[in-house]
Parts: sequence; C-alpha cells; structure tokens
Amino acid sequence: MHPEVGKPNRISGKCLCGAVVFEGIADKPDVAACHCGQCRAWSGHYWASINVPFEALKIKTGDDSLIWYRSSDYARRGFCSKCGSALFWHADKLDDHKHRIAVAVGALAAPTGAKLERHIFVADKGDYYDLADGVQQFETY
Repeated sequence: MHPEVGKPNRISGKCLCGAVVFEGIADKPDVAACHCGQCRAWSGHYWASINVPFEALKIKTGDDSLIWYRSSDYARRGFCSKCGSALFWHADKLDDHKHRIAVAVGALAAPTGAKLERHIFVADKGDYYDLADGVQQFETY
C-alpha cells in the first residue's frame, strides 16, 4: 500500500512462489488480525488482512492457480494451488460482506503503509500466545 494524499490505497502482492499475482485498492490501511480457530488452522497462527472492495481486486496472473475452499456456509478462502499460500478470505454469501474481500497482509509488496488496528475473535485465540501490543481487542467480530 502506498498511501499518498488524495490518492487511494493501492496494493499489490503475490503468493510465495509468484504464481498468483494481484493488485487492488484497499478501503483503508487498517489491518485486522483474526484469532478464530478456522483462521489459525488455515494460516498456521492468526490471519492478518486488509479489506479491499471485491471489484477492486484484480488477479493479474495465476487465476488458474488460485483455488477456493468453502470453509463455511457463508465464506470461502483462496489459496495458491502450487505453494499453498493463504491469500484471500471472502464472505461471498453474506449480503453485507460479499462486496469486500480480505487480503493477506503478508502477501503484500512492501512498503505496505498498513497498520494493525484491531484483533478480532480473541475469545478463540490460541493458548500459546498473549496479546500485549496495545491494539484494540474484540471478543468476536
């Protein structure tokens, strides 16, 4: 993300192997860290992401390498079929969320300009770590 005065928050990124390359415009440079059990199992720790309007996310290369896994009745998760990188979380079955997609901050090209703003689903966080960074915490969403 390269925030400039009067310009949108442009992002670009890729998976670990570079097969999936994307770009877009983020809502704002706010990062949410999700500690729910699904996100921890999927990402290996907690999932940190930034919101992008669905229509503003463009897959530049690797659309054929992007696999979608239906992780619940309302959401799907996108990952690279070649390297396994977790890239996207999309609540495509929820009317108030389907127009946005969460993009993995770790997959973004630096400098991101992003900042961790909130921890969500901390009631489900792993018992192997503490949250002591002073960032807002929410028991659920």
